[in-house]
Amino acid sequence: MNNFLGILVSVIFIGLILVSAKVFEKAGKEASRKYIHIMLSNWWIIAMIFFDNPIWASIMPFLFIIINYISYKNGIIAVMERAEGEENKESLGTVYYAISLFVLALITFGPLKNPFVGLCGIIVMGYGDGLAAVIGQAIKSPEYRIKGNKKTIAGSSAMFLITLIIIAGFLQYSGISYVLLKSVLASLCITFIEAVSIKGTDNLTVPLITALIAGILV
Repeated sequence: MNNFLGILVSVIFIGLILVSAKVFEKAGKEASRKYIHIMLSNWWIIAMIFFDNPIWASIMPFLFIIINYISYKNGIIAVMERAEGEENKESLGTVYYAISLFVLALITFGPLKNPFVGLCGIIVMGYGDGLAAVIGQAIKSPEYRIKGNKKTIAGSSAMFLITLIIIAGFLQYSGISYVLLKSVLASLCITFIEAVSIKGTDNLTVPLITALIAGILV
């Protein structure tokens, strides 16, 4: 019963995010996209509350792989798609986001039996990567490009600090020793991965590698 309820709550939660994103769209497409990017990562908490196996936990991500790809090709969910002519318009970032959720749901609810590892990866992607882009645009700082992908020092610094807070909290909760040292090293690695991932692939590399590192550390 909890699993069916979880699907219902998930649909309502995602629907509310997409509808409320219209408010942020007034500030520009990127604002609404980042709002969705950040808020959707909280879905993992719903999954942890309601789902008791990897099949149920992976249903919503699987559906959104299909929905997001169709939307990418046809602009169905306009509020989360990039505008025509915008930088990285060809990015499959929304699809990669759903794929990451799907893979981590299967693994961390399944053989690993530790959804907190998946939570760590998804929250770093949602809040770390999402807020890094927002802060990078809000604060003027030197820019750098990697294979045509524009980054800023402010954005990368924000990515590092937010990731550090999340990783440290996860390790502290898990009762791991040398939390600060391990958190700093892990955050540096993840920040580098985010910087070199192009065309939306950071929505794959950041959560999966973060979860891998978290799984190794615990």
